[in-house]
Amino acid sequence: MSRVDPRKFSSIEQKGKVKLDRILFKISLIFLVSLFSGTCVNKMEKDMAKKPSQRELNEYQGKKLSSGTDFRENSIKGPQKIDKEGYRLKITGLVKSPKTYTYDEVIGHPTRQKLINMDCVEGWDVNILWEGVLVKDLLNEAGVDPKARIVIFYSADGYSTSFPLNYIMDNPIMLAYKMNGLTLPPERGFPFELVAENKWGYKWIKWVTIIELSDKENFRGYWESRGYSNDGDLDKNFLEEP
Repeated sequence: MSRVDPRKFSSIEQKGKVKLDRILFKISLIFLVSLFSGTCVNKMEKDMAKKPSQRELNEYQGKKLSSGTDFRENSIKGPQKIDKEGYRLKITGLVKSPKTYTYDEVIGHPTRQKLINMDCVEGWDVNILWEGVLVKDLLNEAGVDPKARIVIFYSADGYSTSFPLNYIMDNPIMLAYKMNGLTLPPERGFPFELVAENKWGYKWIKWVTIIELSDKENFRGYWESRGYSNDGDLDKNFLEEP
């Protein structure tokens, strides 16, 4: 009977141990990779659930919506880039308590949605789902002075326009911050565009920064001082009649 060399047996045992260690290492590595991947996938799924992809609505209650790209750029100084954090909306003039709001404070007011068509004097129009706060809610907070007769809106680009006080207070006129479910882009007036329902497009002032109450009924805004109708009613000529 031949004898087994102890050194050879020890060498075989050592090789087996090394092989086993390698197998265990690979199993551990696979487990860690699987665990890490699962964690990442779960985190990604949770993030997607928290932040669903934002897409512009193209239909509302069975009606086709125009797109944000259907507007034509016709502002007096081009799109304004306004910093959300530094933005302030001022309510001034004939009010009992002047107000200054941040962007978040404005949109913190009750909001509403409405499908409203905007008609431009250039001959084109868009049908958009607007979302915003009512201007009269802001004015009521400031307290309307009994002497006030008109409401003047000023834009970051120097544009201005005005309305009779009763138009603002007797109608659900919105200061919009969303269109078709998306936050207004700079081209459309971010942070706020006035949705001047039943008025020509030049009354829909963008990049609103100041709302002033006044008793100066002879005030004329940017285009109104250049021959456009001060009323801006859709059922009338947009040019001031002699």
